[in-house]
Amino acid sequence: MNLEKTKKNSLLLLQWIFICILIGIISGSASAFFLVSLEWVTQIRENHNWIIWLLPIGGLIIGLGYHYWGKSVVKGNNLLLEEYENPQKIIPLKMAPLVLFGTLITHLFGGSAGREGTAVQMGGAIADQFTKLFQLDASERKTILILGISAGFASIFGTPLAGALFALEVVYFSKINLKSIFLSFLVAYIAYFTVELWHVKHTPYAIPFLPENNFTTLFWVILVSILFGLAAMLFSRSTHFWGHLFSKTISFPPLRPFVGGCFIALAVYFIGTTKYIGLGVPMIVDAFSNPNASYDFLLKILFTGFTLGAGFKGGEVTPLFFVGATLGSALSLFVPLPIALLAGMGFVAVFSGATHTPIACTVMGLELFGIESGIFIGLACSIAYFSSGSVGIYNSQIVKGAKYHLYQKLKRKNTDFL
Repeated sequence: MNLEKTKKNSLLLLQWIFICILIGIISGSASAFFLVSLEWVTQIRENHNWIIWLLPIGGLIIGLGYHYWGKSVVKGNNLLLEEYENPQKIIPLKMAPLVLFGTLITHLFGGSAGREGTAVQMGGAIADQFTKLFQLDASERKTILILGISAGFASIFGTPLAGALFALEVVYFSKINLKSIFLSFLVAYIAYFTVELWHVKHTPYAIPFLPENNFTTLFWVILVSILFGLAAMLFSRSTHFWGHLFSKTISFPPLRPFVGGCFIALAVYFIGTTKYIGLGVPMIVDAFSNPNASYDFLLKILFTGFTLGAGFKGGEVTPLFFVGATLGSALSLFVPLPIALLAGMGFVAVFSGATHTPIACTVMGLELFGIESGIFIGLACSIAYFSSGSVGIYNSQIVKGAKYHLYQKLKRKNTDFL
């Protein structure tokens, strides 16, 4: 009897390892293709600035594509979270090509968006196809969705540990079984090494100088981390505000990105710079060595919230990196901490606050900047997480844990006071 059980468990383990290999290789390859394509369309846009005037046409193409062929997947990352929380039906594979080409069009013509959402949606859609292929039940399907998120995130940013943890943390740890934890790390590394095998490189970052650990340093770290949390709150609420405004004022969905594209193109023309559109990676890199203007992070929030709210495609995470890094860089003019440390803390802390994932963001900081900065990164992510409010960038995310209880307690106190 024990021999049969051992044999059954061994076959089950081999099946899941095989699934991880398939998801990791396919999702990693999709991310590699996406990264190369994204670099290509970005170069075209930067070398031909006039192309921004075609953004309304690009928006109309995206809007029409989702209106006629992508209504079932238009929710994007929120659909993955909804299917995890309440499994209904397998995510259509068409989510992957629709979000891929939608994001490339957004970046080609000058929208302000990221790439994480695209990679995660591609990974989730690819992974969920194995639900039917291997005849998995509802519980096993939850694991499949975690694997898709993990593979997509790890491969797009080159941070396998953070990718695995993000997939687990964004759906909340208490509902995760040990099998999902092990497999999430396995698929993250497979996807990460797949991108490496395609010789696709990720942007390097560094924090060369660190201050002494004393009470003065701690005071400044706490203060700027609260500001990072407030910036995350502003980003999340801005994105939701523009999305609600567009859906309320323009009833025909394909017209929303068309109208939004007109406003963005005019805004870029009048401010005379393209540094707030696209991914903004050059600005992020520069923020680690040169102080930014105090309004740079605010304009990125405005451009990104407007772009995504209008219905263009892409992620929120790289713009969150931009917001955090440029805010930290601007604060270096007033805060006696190294500029690279402030930019690095902001880079991951704003992300932590907006996604309610402080553990994954702390680990991402360690992977990107080195373990030496760990104490500062960890504090920044934790404080920003608690000070960013109860609303994040994902409407369908179930917010639990310490933050949930804190804001519920504050809500009750305010109700009692009134």
